[in-house]
Amino acid sequence: MRILVIEDNTDIAANLGDYLEDRGHTVDFAADGITGLHRAVVDSFDAIILDLNLPGMDGLEVCRKLRQEAHKDTPVLMLTARDALEQKLAGFESGADDYLVKPFALQELDARLGVLLRRGRGSHSRVLTVSDLEYNLDTLEVVRAGTSITLNPTALKILQVLMEASPAVVTRQDLETRVWGEELPDSDSLRVHIHGLRAAIDKPFDRPLIHTRHGIGYRLVDLEPSA
Repeated sequence: MRILVIEDNTDIAANLGDYLEDRGHTVDFAADGITGLHRAVVDSFDAIILDLNLPGMDGLEVCRKLRQEAHKDTPVLMLTARDALEQKLAGFESGADDYLVKPFALQELDARLGVLLRRGRGSHSRVLTVSDLEYNLDTLEVVRAGTSITLNPTALKILQVLMEASPAVVTRQDLETRVWGEELPDSDSLRVHIHGLRAAIDKPFDRPLIHTRHGIGYRLVDLEPSA
């Protein structure tokens, strides 16, 4: 899963990140409500862990705007230090899917996230589509023009980032951070993986989808021949 943690307590955020990443999840962070809402709207996440008390915009308002204005149905697990029934009801009314009171066991949080993910998968399939290229995030199947394509895990991560951002350009730095996190690879690794990805999804077909913006980064889009 790719999870967004919106939490201003750095110790809690770090503990959540370490625990979830050890279990194979990809974790992004925001330390205030405004940044968290922006990330939740412009990026694609499997689940959001949302603290109730945040600077800039509280968790209730973040969740409300996410549901009512951005119309995003990403599962939200709300965290709070308050155990009052009124706070829980307010959280559910704002659009939260589940509620966890601090302090909590990390194992319980992980279990609740799993339930939310399975519930979400039951209602819709997560398929990214750009032109004749499709990537099913649930089954990890990649298909272009009816032809199945096999990619390694790193190529799948790169493909997901590029397809989610399409038609925008993704900078090299952003792409490396999204794929490798803080442990960045050597300078040639991204170029090598992009070359392999092109060989798999572009070369066997008539029109390329991966385009280089020299000195900036890459984008995945179906351009007209004259573009």
